[in-house]
Amino acid sequence: MPEMVVETSKAIAIAVKLCKPKVIPLYPITPQTHIVENLAEMINNGELKAELIHAESEHSACSALLGAQAAGVRTFSATSSQGLALMFEILPIISGNRMPSVMAVANRALSAPINIWNDHSDAVSARDQGWIQFYVESAQEAIDATIQSYKICEDHDVLLPGMVCLDGFTLSHVYERTYVPEQHEVDEFLPEYKPVTKLDPSEPLTIGPIAFPNSYMEFKKMQNDAMLAAIDKIKKVHNEFAKKFGRSYGDGLIELYRMDDAEYALLGMGTLVSTARDVVDNLREKGIKAGLIKLRCLRPFPKEELRKATAKLKGLAVIDRHISVGYEGPLFTDVKSALFGNDIKIINFIAGLGGRDITRKHLESAFMDLKDGKNGRWLL
Repeated sequence: MPEMVVETSKAIAIAVKLCKPKVIPLYPITPQTHIVENLAEMINNGELKAELIHAESEHSACSALLGAQAAGVRTFSATSSQGLALMFEILPIISGNRMPSVMAVANRALSAPINIWNDHSDAVSARDQGWIQFYVESAQEAIDATIQSYKICEDHDVLLPGMVCLDGFTLSHVYERTYVPEQHEVDEFLPEYKPVTKLDPSEPLTIGPIAFPNSYMEFKKMQNDAMLAAIDKIKKVHNEFAKKFGRSYGDGLIELYRMDDAEYALLGMGTLVSTARDVVDNLREKGIKAGLIKLRCLRPFPKEELRKATAKLKGLAVIDRHISVGYEGPLFTDVKSALFGNDIKIINFIAGLGGRDITRKHLESAFMDLKDGKNGRWLL
């Protein structure tokens, strides 16, 4: 397994190459462009045998993703921010037709005002469209989550698309040391893609026909059942990956840090948890029993795993890098719902919007507010 220092965007491209997609529709947008640029170079150099489709917009790229997947091949694309918003019409069509595409989202704030830096407003706004969503912390996790996503999404009990979400610039353009699997190792782990259905002139079928009120809900229930079934599949695939490659991330859904005897904990997604680990360590040195929950998978939402992890806590601070304007952080809404009935104080902090740094000072103040019984606030 070779070791290299690599930009996270290129790390994802390398992982995609190892998974051997046949069609890659793309439209460049900051800060995801380096992902598809690297894939284009790999195809041009003969390292990856795939068709690169230069689409006229992100909507067209997502439509091409839909068409290629319907034709029965493994696919990949990537986007950010307004690009994902422009794809929005097609996202539920891909998931509703049970097409296991994989896409990287370099998380970037939605306009206006125009902003090219990181928050989670793009992908979190798409959380209800039937895509499995992973939020990664490092270049290594980006590689591993990409490979795992194909195996999870293509499982016949799941058959749903997936997003690998990485913080724009904060992670996408950062160089880190990684271990890259060998091609034969990925081939052993990830089976060749065999679609359940595909468009074939010799065996005509219809994909995505109209559903009347007497059947639409049945389709949606099957889709939801598949998403719930993905919870166990994510754990299973994660454990298989850990056994083969020696790397793990909690149970694949959440990852816990110093939670065994924690009284107060912070919950967040993405790169902020790296900073949060240092804060937890510093608070422990001061005698405060602090812990950290890294939410790795936003959909399907790991309700039972979260209830178990927080069962002994006095308080939980949820850090959102997105605001549901007029209410609260959407991650906070999900966590509150999951923990309803538990005797635990839960407060919400909005932080890091538009690329604002989330510092140790911010996170330590969030812990102290939680411990002192204060309410949540914006960490400005």
